[in-house]
Amino acid sequence: MAGIFEYFVVCGLGPEMRTLDGTKGYHGTEYMYLPSLLDQYPPLNHTLYPPPPPQLPTCVLPAGVELFPSGFDANDPLTYPRSYPIVLTEGDGSKIYVSCITFRDPVCEDVAEAYRIPANSFADKCICVVSRSPCFRVHRDALEEIFALCFSPSGSSKPLWDVIAHMVSNVPLPTPGKERVLFAIDNYLLSVEAPPKDGLPHADISFQPLVQCLDVDNLIKLFTSVLLERRILLRSNKYSLLTLVSEAICHLIYPFRWQHVYIPLLFFSGVDYIDAPTPYMMGLHSGVDTSNLVMDGVVIVDLEFNQITTTEEIPPIPEPELSSLRYEILKLLHPNVVGIDLMKADFCGTSDQNFKIINKPWGEDHDLQLRLIFLKFFASILAGYRNFMENNATNVFNTQAFLKKRSRATNQPPEPMIAQFLDSHGFLDYLESGLGSDKNNDNLLDKLQDALGRGQNPFSILPSSSAEPEIVTISDQDVGVSGTGAKYCYDRFPSNVRTEEQEEKRKQILAAANGAIEYSGRQAPSSPSISSLERAAERERMVLDIKVKLQGLWLRLLKLEAGEDPLSSFEYGTILALIESDAEGIGGSGFVECIREHINSGWHGQLTEEQFIALKELLKTAISRATSRNDVSTIRDALEVSAEMYKKDANNVPDYVQRHLISLSIWEELRFWEGYFDHLLELSSNKSANYATLVTAQLIVLASHMAGLGLPDNDAWYIIETIAERNNIGYKLLIKLRGLLSHIQQLRINYWGVTSVKPQSVLPLGLSSPRIKDAVDENQQPVEASGVGRSWVQSMFSRDSASRTNSFSRVRTWASDGSAENGSARKQDFSAAGQKKTQTNVRILRGHSGAVTALHCVTRREVWDLVGDREDAGFCISGSTDCTVKIWDPSLRGSELRATLKGHTRAIRAISSDRGKVVSGSDDRSVIVWDKQTTQLLEELKGHDDQVSCVRMLSGERVLTAAYDGTVKMWDVRTDTCVATVGRYSSAVLCMEYDDSSGILAAAGRDSVANIWDIRAGRQMHKLLGHTKWIRSMRMVGDTLITGSDDWTARVWTVSRGTCDAVLACHAGPLLSVEYSASDRGIITGSTDGLLRFWENDEEGIKCVKNVTIHTAPILSINAGEQWLGVGAADNSMSLFQRPQERLGGVPNAGSKMSGWQLYRTPQKTNAVVRCVVSDLERKRICSGGRNGLLRLWEATINI
Repeated sequence: MAGIFEYFVVCGLGPEMRTLDGTKGYHGTEYMYLPSLLDQYPPLNHTLYPPPPPQLPTCVLPAGVELFPSGFDANDPLTYPRSYPIVLTEGDGSKIYVSCITFRDPVCEDVAEAYRIPANSFADKCICVVSRSPCFRVHRDALEEIFALCFSPSGSSKPLWDVIAHMVSNVPLPTPGKERVLFAIDNYLLSVEAPPKDGLPHADISFQPLVQCLDVDNLIKLFTSVLLERRILLRSNKYSLLTLVSEAICHLIYPFRWQHVYIPLLFFSGVDYIDAPTPYMMGLHSGVDTSNLVMDGVVIVDLEFNQITTTEEIPPIPEPELSSLRYEILKLLHPNVVGIDLMKADFCGTSDQNFKIINKPWGEDHDLQLRLIFLKFFASILAGYRNFMENNATNVFNTQAFLKKRSRATNQPPEPMIAQFLDSHGFLDYLESGLGSDKNNDNLLDKLQDALGRGQNPFSILPSSSAEPEIVTISDQDVGVSGTGAKYCYDRFPSNVRTEEQEEKRKQILAAANGAIEYSGRQAPSSPSISSLERAAERERMVLDIKVKLQGLWLRLLKLEAGEDPLSSFEYGTILALIESDAEGIGGSGFVECIREHINSGWHGQLTEEQFIALKELLKTAISRATSRNDVSTIRDALEVSAEMYKKDANNVPDYVQRHLISLSIWEELRFWEGYFDHLLELSSNKSANYATLVTAQLIVLASHMAGLGLPDNDAWYIIETIAERNNIGYKLLIKLRGLLSHIQQLRINYWGVTSVKPQSVLPLGLSSPRIKDAVDENQQPVEASGVGRSWVQSMFSRDSASRTNSFSRVRTWASDGSAENGSARKQDFSAAGQKKTQTNVRILRGHSGAVTALHCVTRREVWDLVGDREDAGFCISGSTDCTVKIWDPSLRGSELRATLKGHTRAIRAISSDRGKVVSGSDDRSVIVWDKQTTQLLEELKGHDDQVSCVRMLSGERVLTAAYDGTVKMWDVRTDTCVATVGRYSSAVLCMEYDDSSGILAAAGRDSVANIWDIRAGRQMHKLLGHTKWIRSMRMVGDTLITGSDDWTARVWTVSRGTCDAVLACHAGPLLSVEYSASDRGIITGSTDGLLRFWENDEEGIKCVKNVTIHTAPILSINAGEQWLGVGAADNSMSLFQRPQERLGGVPNAGSKMSGWQLYRTPQKTNAVVRCVVSDLERKRICSGGRNGLLRLWEATINI
């Protein structure tokens, strides 16, 4: 019989300490640390249940682990333990229910000693019970009793982990409606039962928190949002509320089910999931800042302040159902008010017990009545729906006919809410699951409709509970048996007994952290001088002798018995000695050859756990030795055989040896993969095939090995792309390769997660890296921080770029790709001239109290009206969620803030200016024009129906604005009127460009279409079709327009003809910024993958000539001038590029112009998240605005 508890788990500060951003070690109590799984019962190898999700520690401690100087204090409520439930959703939609208690526990002595943590420190620890049964109350009661027993002054009669083992192993899941299970935890009696299956689904929660946090109107609004499958974000400062409200609203939509992403408690580092484009229901602690997120269309439910906000309209529930639903809820919540006019006496026997003025406390009867109220709503709004069900290949429900029937019945036009609900996944899933199954017999919605039609009481559809359940008692025979009378008391939550392997691994991790591990190597003795013939004969005998020995040792290694320690076996030690002691590599190559011969003889490649451990360590050693000798053939052979050998994991899925070799640095080397590709090309038997097809086939082999190793997506794609471009396989095949690599990488990530082992920093002697060593990322982020691993989160999103954009190690190449014809090596961007420049200067500008959401840099021609002819002014103008616009003068050090402009009531989203005016657009739907010199508010332009996304000051006292209502408007500032609505779009406008000289307007947004308008002629010129997702960025210069989209591509258009000239692909994420370099006729693109690409237009077309991976976060801004290029990213990193040959007056390069851009300088990055970046190339300044309200102004002092 299945148990009610699957696991008991302890999470907290593990032996490998990392901050949330992945930095190793202890850095003080002001940092939060990644949680780890410390203990669990049953152990992984002693249970029939699947293992807990790898993300469990991150989810149960969503804020991370905090360290404290003191523990529990009865006078300080902040130190009290916290109890809360969470719900995890797996890829197949099944739920895992976890009850948690978080408390302060002393830091383990060995961890404190290894990381130099102050004595008597405390850290967050969380104990959890994990179950597949939604018995929230018994989970919480059992866990709280375990916690109380641990810290009870009187102690327990058994060791605590014995009590836990008995509870997890012996308490069964009761038969629904028939059994009640009684069990005790050290004399504390608990019971659990489940309702009958033919009633409402089991909901072991109270619905009272839902109705207490939201009033009736907001409750109905949230209910409607869930029915219409919107993106819903719940906010509260209490973890329990987020889970209980999420579960309650999911029960209220019965008989329908929420079909999409469901994360009631989102861990803090996963806040970027909120920008996902698919429907979801998530809960997030109100202390997490989301001001840097777009949040367009998200229904934000603030449970603390009873508020619901959204940028998109939620169609209301139609009448008369809305009034009836609202009345029934009010009658349940406030019976004294609803029934205040009714007689208390039973008049003519017509009184309704629901109208009786009662003041009973909220209980299970209220929960049941609330659920029936919403079920009655569905019965009313879907009256007669069964008559419109169809069972054919194309349709299961005749929506149009149902809407027409309802319109005739209500004498109202078709309601949008009903139409959207009938098209929802939840409704279609309900219909499909009921067709041709026995579920219709137990369908409470159909039963309720029939009962109401016959005038029966709605409660009659529920099963009767007259029969008493059978009592099943679970007793612990060991309690009270021991005659010693011993009591077990604890001053901290005890650790479970570790195996020898676990203990040894823990010691190694802590020793490495403490710097205690010393590495030593052995020097092979030199041989006396002998003749060449003797040397050859001796070597031949030695080779034969080693191979014979290895063959026998290998066969014996495959016979290791279960339970035998493989690393201490004679076979393992001897093979290891032959590999390490052989300076010529015969041992390593011979060992790999033995494996290959065994595979070729028909061996299936499956290994036991013991064989697997031994083999992966031996292969690592063989590859490391071969790397130091530049023995590429042995490395290549080892890579291939590692892809053939595997063990079966707990889910019966093959775990290949290859996946465990990622820690070797050779896989980052481009030269190795280029040599491997050439080797595959030479061995190809189908050399008569098309050359491009032949090259693609070999690149697929390389991509498969890279995915098998777990090489990060950006690293793998850089290598594949470089080899592909060198062999000129063509644009179409390159895009197909990109899609294939992303697909196979995602298949691996969805099961195994992103590899968290950092490659070794020591480069091999024989294969020097083309990368700059200084660019290696020392702060590699671990698996827990990225929220990937088993697919309980990832598989829910239809488009998941997180596994690509958050790669944990990147190939740092700041060099030109070069051309295939000359095969020239890449030129490094770090020139000697560039590094001799003067030091950079970074200033922090303080003044905003909210996140900075808009920035504008005043150009040189805009300055003189404000400060005369002082050319070094370089004003910056910023807007924030604090509803203010601020003007900054960087030339006034220490008093940069010149003016604060107040007038908006919501966040500022766009800023522009001319010589005398500043214009700003806001979420409050208004556009305000200010006098730049007097800072007075001149005009407030109102006319948009949604938040303003773009503003642009034009000549002739005109302003151009775009908004989320899909319109672009032109205003006359002098008359405070909208001159014309020059463009209309089907959805929000996100970006626009305007050429004031020609009157050409280009705008685009969520409808994935770019529109070209001739404003002076008052007509639409072209509708540019091609993108498949949102267009977020564009740049128009002359007759050329570049657009960047969420479909991972940029497109180049000719404005006059309305034609697409090129598609620029190969990014691994949405393109947030595009730029056109007029002097080069080149294009620069930036994406969420952190990659900066330089494209050049030559006679053969547009091709990528340079990739720069200096940034590791989404590229927000690219600004190109004649000699300088400024770039800013979302992680507050900035970079400045230059052309040295032009700056020094040299002759321009006859080759690639775009590859001539060289990195000049980048300031030290700080820990901040920014929303907007702007560049002032005239003064070599870049300014970023953070969500902490700070502006970071970087000024590169350059003497030209």
